Amino acid sequence: MLPPSPPGWRLLRLGLVLVSIGAVLEASVQANSATGALNVLLIIVDDLRPSLGCYGDKLVRSPNIDQLASHSLLFQNAFAQQAVCAPSRVSFLTGRRPDTTRLYDFNSYWRVHAGNFSTIPQYFKENGYLTMSVGKVFHPGISSNHSDDSPYSWSFPPYHPSSEKYENTKTCRGQDGELHANLLCPVDIVDVPEGTLPDKQSTEQAIRLLEKMKTTGSPFFLAVGYHKPHIPFRYPKEFQKLYPLENITLAPDPQVPDGLPPVAYNPWMDIRQREDVQALNISIPYGPIPVDFQRKIRQSYFASVSYLDTQVGHLLSTLDDLQLANNTIIVFTSDHGWALGEHGEWAKYSNFDVTTRVPLMFYVPGRTALLPKAGEKFFPYLDPFDSTTELMEPGRQTMDLVELVSLFPTLAALAGLQVPPHCPVPSFHVELCREGQNLLKHFRFHDVENDPYLRSNPRELIAYSQYPRPADSPQWNSDKPSLKDIKIMGYSIRTIDYRYTIWVGFNPDEFMANFSDIHAGELYFVDSDPLEDHNIYNDSQHGEFAQSLMP
Repeated sequence: MLPPSPPGWRLLRLGLVLVSIGAVLEASVQANSATGALNVLLIIVDDLRPSLGCYGDKLVRSPNIDQLASHSLLFQNAFAQQAVCAPSRVSFLTGRRPDTTRLYDFNSYWRVHAGNFSTIPQYFKENGYLTMSVGKVFHPGISSNHSDDSPYSWSFPPYHPSSEKYENTKTCRGQDGELHANLLCPVDIVDVPEGTLPDKQSTEQAIRLLEKMKTTGSPFFLAVGYHKPHIPFRYPKEFQKLYPLENITLAPDPQVPDGLPPVAYNPWMDIRQREDVQALNISIPYGPIPVDFQRKIRQSYFASVSYLDTQVGHLLSTLDDLQLANNTIIVFTSDHGWALGEHGEWAKYSNFDVTTRVPLMFYVPGRTALLPKAGEKFFPYLDPFDSTTELMEPGRQTMDLVELVSLFPTLAALAGLQVPPHCPVPSFHVELCREGQNLLKHFRFHDVENDPYLRSNPRELIAYSQYPRPADSPQWNSDKPSLKDIKIMGYSIRTIDYRYTIWVGFNPDEFMANFSDIHAGELYFVDSDPLEDHNIYNDSQHGEFAQSLMP
């Protein structure tokens, strides 16, 4: 059975913050009647595809995230609902799909524009948790009411690192000795403004909050959002040494596929706006980027991932030191993936696996791993520069397809809270409900192994994604069209066997897709075409199959 979903999907179902903590803590402790409640540490990474050791990447050094995976349940096939920051984050933090939040861009606040939908942290807050936000959790700006959805979601104002404001400024030292706003921006930390970087500051703040939480009797929900590997690739330059250019390969499919409909292509305009990319004078929309520069982009992406890994390592090591690992659920995920030259594309902004597939893992003490013994450390800090560190295998993993929109009911269930009900259709008037599936059955390891009725039928599982376009051909705003400019919506369904995407007319005034107005289609079979390079939508041999998927 497919999950309840908005009308579009139903048609396609086949086809200084610390100072204020004291008072809040006191009130929270007095109000909280829960005993033995599990804390939650939710780690959200920006633009991270599953380029991690625990997902089988042999090049990337991510020992601390791999170590977390070794004690977790890892989902091999988790997918975002839209491959761009604000819509994805609002979707999984509210448990609703973009067609319900009505956010496809960055320019509206769902509580005003769609409905007064509850969020994951709001739900935990209403159930006696102290909820805290550090770094990029909600996308900042209009889409979270310039407040990260405060005061609804958080017990006190969210923390943003002060050095965040320098991310897109001229802080990258070029070969000419001058400062530039580049895409590739390895830095010497002592030379950057404030002598630090945003993710380092976020880790330090999160550690301070954990230390404060240790002294309280209140359960906490701490969300930590990391910026890297989001562009620009501004990271400590020493991480480049982990990835010599001679070891960096190109994407396995760096050419634009012949059968790719123009509407499906993203022209990576945000990449082109960086000074070092502008200097390459690359043609629009298809490029390509010179081969040597492609390698440098991939090098900096991987280096940024290893830098991120150290921050996760310091955070989890502190959790261990404070003896909080035995009563804290840890969730690690990303808002979406990122293309590194596959299909001749860079960045996100599409429906392909490389942009919609994300890492997703849950550590649940006593369930995904035995409770740590007295003095035992689950998460000692691991240095990615230590070549003797052996790759750790995931503790448990599942190949079942899942969606980020399932995060809300799953976290609620794991924490012992009442799981919000499935949303009716429509659900704009319902404040608390969810459109994702509760994944709790995946954590009943013994039951699943012994009870065939608890096992999923892989061919019944579907992950939905979508992406808007302003025109049939790539243009300056194809990557991030404003709502008023959206003319076409690409609805995509991913199963264990295939990815099927249909691009249809879309009315932004009525938020209505017209499935009789078909602009293009894509069909890729996973077994024979795992990289999604050979679109057979118009192939006469498979035309009948494609038509059978139509609403």
